[in-house]
Amino acid sequence: MYDIGTRKQVLALVAEGRSLNSVSKETGISRASIRSWQLRLMPLNSSTPCPRCCDVPRLPADMPAYSYLLGLYLGDGCISPLRRGVYFLRIACADAWPGLIDACAAAIRASRPDNKVFRVRSVGCQYVTAHSKHWPCLFPQHGPGRKHERKIALESWQQEIVNAHPWEFIRGLIHSDGCRITNWTTRLVSGVVKRYDYPRYFFTNKSPDIIQLFTGTLDQVGVEWKSARRPGGAQNISVARRASVALMDAHVGPKH
Repeated sequence: MYDIGTRKQVLALVAEGRSLNSVSKETGISRASIRSWQLRLMPLNSSTPCPRCCDVPRLPADMPAYSYLLGLYLGDGCISPLRRGVYFLRIACADAWPGLIDACAAAIRASRPDNKVFRVRSVGCQYVTAHSKHWPCLFPQHGPGRKHERKIALESWQQEIVNAHPWEFIRGLIHSDGCRITNWTTRLVSGVVKRYDYPRYFFTNKSPDIIQLFTGTLDQVGVEWKSARRPGGAQNISVARRASVALMDAHVGPKH
């Protein structure tokens, strides 16, 4: 429907850093078409062997980066088929946290060094994406339907990585579906009302399996937590004990 010249002009506008929404409004071309053109122009670099589907399966070379990326994927990621047996991994990252976006891109790059990482802008967020034939190998939790509507379990080799690098896994989950906030309260001390601020961490997800993976890893590193149900079926995990918050601050910290 559109010639090559038109496609190149539209993609040049996107390459300037403009959002798909603004380019679509200016050109009259749908966001879906523009996104499809972006994906079709991605080179299929795949010289680095997949550590899982090679003759002798092994663990990913950069296990801390993989553990972090696994947490991000379970929280805000998805894998979709593209073409010719190629899949693209897409992780949604809010514009409010540019450091998180950079960390996500670095983790993807560490997992598939020869595959380019792209940042697709949308309203209020960026989708950090990369294509590869091997994303289903690296993330066997990929499957049809929403994560909270199907079974999510780690393979033994994934659990080995999480056991070795639990804080990276926790950080990835917090960076995707969690936050660090500061609450406050008042107390009467010697007749004077004083305000006390105290930080706490939250993680919220609808998948009972992902919740169990998160809390099980918290138990492993000695972090105390409490659980509460939220409207809509989501489960909220709270870390509020001073010693546990100190551990989280030392290894996770707020988004930035």
